[in-house]
Amino acid sequence: MKKSLIIVFSLFITSSLFSQIKLSGVVKDSIGNPLEMANVIAMNVKDGSLEGYSITDTKGNYKIKISKPGSIQVKVSYLGFDSQSKILVISEDTVKNFVLYEAKNSLNEVEVTYEMPVTIKGDTIVYNADSFTSGKEKKLGDVLKKLPGVEVNKEGNIEVDGKTVSKVMVEGKDFFDGDTKLATKNIPADAIKKVEVLKNYNEVSQMRNLGDDSDNVAINLKLKEGKKNFWFGEVTAGAGEGADKARYLAHPKLFYYSPDKSINIITDIN
Repeated sequence: MKKSLIIVFSLFITSSLFSQIKLSGVVKDSIGNPLEMANVIAMNVKDGSLEGYSITDTKGNYKIKISKPGSIQVKVSYLGFDSQSKILVISEDTVKNFVLYEAKNSLNEVEVTYEMPVTIKGDTIVYNADSFTSGKEKKLGDVLKKLPGVEVNKEGNIEVDGKTVSKVMVEGKDFFDGDTKLATKNIPADAIKKVEVLKNYNEVSQMRNLGDDSDNVAINLKLKEGKKNFWFGEVTAGAGEGADKARYLAHPKLFYYSPDKSINIITDIN
């Protein structure tokens, strides 16, 4: 009997350790109206990593899964309203509601410089890269891993909501067609301004929404100013001695992008 109790208790502890914690609540304005499409971001206070992200529904509800107990910084923002930031100590499922107040400055009096972390336009999701990165990211793949709903596997392939991305474009132009690994492993992270996820993508714009393109997903990268004419990539080189003579190896993977043209150089020199 005692052994059975110990086993059940151990299973309960294990289940509790690996279960995720749910953070949820409602975002409203000062007079109680729910705010739809408000951005809610949860960051781990200790290491600054992204814990989760949510966009409020028509009733202002949000829901985020937190991986483990600890201190979480929750940032809530909505265009035309002052954003809020709260630090919560999470140890179990938690409900936290937010009330946002309209920005004091009139839109006619000041230039709006705040950018929403995520915006949705039909089948297009636009991520503002700087809202999710810390500056320590090296390549595009490091940026994509921080975006909610986007995954990059060990091979460098991109998935959005479980669907494989077949094309990566830069400023709306084909650059990495059919081999997204080249993009994730080579494009420098500091060049990325926005990541546009294009769902139900069809290369022929007139054919969009006319057939079943539900499995077609593409990504378009918007670059920062000053990063629109550059070389990037890497060169692997080595040298050694063979049976009869010295041997040299070079494997350059170089890419050049500009608004007018792009050049890809992928060779082996042996």
